[in-house]
Amino acid sequence: MKVFKFGGASVKDAEGVKNLLRVLKVTGTQNKLIVISAMGKTTNMLEQVVANYLQSGETPELLHEVKAYHSGILNELFPNRQESIHSRVETLFTELENFLQHNKSNKYDFVYDQIVSFGELISTTIVSEYLNFENIVSNWLDARKFIKTDSTYRDAQVDWTKTQNRISEFIDPGKLNITQGFIGSDSNNFTTTLGREGSDYSAAILAYCLNAENVTIWKDVPGVLNADPRYFSQTQLLNQISYEEAIELAFYGASVIHPKTLQPLQRKEIPLFVRSFINPSEEGTAVTKGKQIFPEVPCFIVKKNQVLISLSSLDFSFMVEENISEIFKLFHQYQIKVDLIQNSAISFKVCVDNRFNQLDKLIRHLKARFKVDYKTGVSLYTIRHFNEAAINSLEKDKKVLLKQLTQNTVQLVAEN
Repeated sequence: MKVFKFGGASVKDAEGVKNLLRVLKVTGTQNKLIVISAMGKTTNMLEQVVANYLQSGETPELLHEVKAYHSGILNELFPNRQESIHSRVETLFTELENFLQHNKSNKYDFVYDQIVSFGELISTTIVSEYLNFENIVSNWLDARKFIKTDSTYRDAQVDWTKTQNRISEFIDPGKLNITQGFIGSDSNNFTTTLGREGSDYSAAILAYCLNAENVTIWKDVPGVLNADPRYFSQTQLLNQISYEEAIELAFYGASVIHPKTLQPLQRKEIPLFVRSFINPSEEGTAVTKGKQIFPEVPCFIVKKNQVLISLSSLDFSFMVEENISEIFKLFHQYQIKVDLIQNSAISFKVCVDNRFNQLDKLIRHLKARFKVDYKTGVSLYTIRHFNEAAINSLEKDKKVLLKQLTQNTVQLVAEN
């Protein structure tokens, strides 16, 4: 079996869904498991639904936008209005509305997972029905039945034993299967999510449990580039990289591959390909065991909207293991992701990602023990395989707040 993953950009409209069919015709439809994300910006819209629901209990206008968006895609794909597909999608929206009406929880992470997950359920339903309409028989699967996790909502941890058993029970490798990325369920069968952009990880989980031949992530770029074309000009395609290099790039924030995707693939040495859904005949990038990066060029990564925190003891004593241990316990408590650390005898600096918006609580807690300075809205730049020209080009016209070099990597924190 081969596992394909299509992200939201690849199915953002009716033409994207039709193009997915063209990709399958080029690559074949036998023994495929297709993992699909929510369409376009659906996740963003549903996140706003969550915010409004918890703040005021009002969501009708936003939900109407989400419905209208998907209805537009349905009308283009099925111009003669196929009642069955419209009914299936309407049933999903009814389930969502029922949750909004009857839910008693005000816990953001729990509510988030129950609501946002409908993006994937709706997108896979539409794609599966379209393939069937075009005489490509597909088997729609609900990922929540076999991706089993703990109850850490919005960042669920996979129960690998239960997941392996369920996948063996529910998935027939001989069929063309379609399922959702990003979502699973806990022991109480409440929906969980694997973290933002977790659909790649879903593909890797399924490939690992199915002993897949390979995984292909279909993107709107030619493959893994040495920099994000949204922020850097003159990018280059990396034809091949090793698992280790891809993990390093993902750790530092390269958005083309989800950070958790590579570990299960590496354990079973399952090749990963990143290819263009616009030009499906092109080879893209191969991520495999032991392959050195080619071509070997500097790789640039940027993470926007970071926070630089500077800490020192109130009595100017050394920042020792006891202090640092306490600081990291607080980072864990408030779900703050640490991206860069630099310390001296009396100071400790970290660049962090405030992804769960708990920075204010963290700062209040830290100020009880330390002198705290912090700056929001900074950018963290990373260069793998750097040279002097690469560093100079990155530092140009920027106010650098912190700089750190290791053998293969340089990192800069700079004001935007």
